[in-house]
Amino acid sequence: MKRNALLHLLLGSILLAPIVAFGQTLPKEELIFLTSAWKGERFEDGRPKVSDDLLRRARNIGIEEAWVVLYNEGYSSQFEGNWKMIHDDVPVVGRALTAHYMPSRPDIEERIVSRGHQQGRSGNSNSWPIQMLGKDDVYVADCFGKIAQGTLIGDSLATAIFAKTGTGVIFDGSARDLSGMAQIEGFNAFVRDFDPTFLEDVVLMGLNTPIRIGKAICLPGDLVISEREGVLFIPAHMAEKVIVTAEFIAIRDAFGYEMLKSGKYNSGQMDNEWTDEIKNDFLKWLDRNPDQLPMSRAELDAYMKDRTW
Repeated sequence: MKRNALLHLLLGSILLAPIVAFGQTLPKEELIFLTSAWKGERFEDGRPKVSDDLLRRARNIGIEEAWVVLYNEGYSSQFEGNWKMIHDDVPVVGRALTAHYMPSRPDIEERIVSRGHQQGRSGNSNSWPIQMLGKDDVYVADCFGKIAQGTLIGDSLATAIFAKTGTGVIFDGSARDLSGMAQIEGFNAFVRDFDPTFLEDVVLMGLNTPIRIGKAICLPGDLVISEREGVLFIPAHMAEKVIVTAEFIAIRDAFGYEMLKSGKYNSGQMDNEWTDEIKNDFLKWLDRNPDQLPMSRAELDAYMKDRTW
């Protein structure tokens, strides 16, 4: 079969495959229990649904500022670095849909594949997470760091993923067809490495389950943000606080740079708790620069109330 015809057939089988919530290995009730700090909307599969507005704003925050907020709240295992990527200037941002892979053994793989097909799944198990993806999802997979024969996707599956999500992937594993994936505009993959081999001796043991990515933990529905230095998994219930705080830090820094450049205040004054004079100048600066606000003024006022500047 010619490459283009094969690609169209593959995309059709993935994009049109039925989405069956009972195909996940973690019961929906358990996922809701583990993410019970989230009080907002959920997907049918139980994942927290961080709002589209927060996703939009998350694309503009810095990973360092976001990490500090999480760390100060006791979330010290949410960041993972040491990646290779297709593009170093295309961030992957979205809601996590997770997959847990393990080394295969014939008896287990036979049972898992048979059950999956009975539930309406099609193809090999590495395509099942892709069948569940939706707009703004990020496919996050623990493939135990496997590189040779750990290639979870190539350019064909990457095309299918991007068509469904508009984002990219985070794999503690590898991918193949680097040159082909590089041609998918807007797509990126954070992986341990790229390798020409096919996926072998790997079985999907968990779908929509908590997983480990290096030294970080990721739960289904976590907000994923990334930059060149790495990937941060933000628990859904922390997303708004992290984003608003990171946005405020960015606004505060922009004002501070301008004051330092003008010579009105020195670094010691700007880096410590602000005086009433500096606070008043900051509020006046906000009035003159409304385009600097990524949130509404009401959100900013609520955030600044009773906090140490």
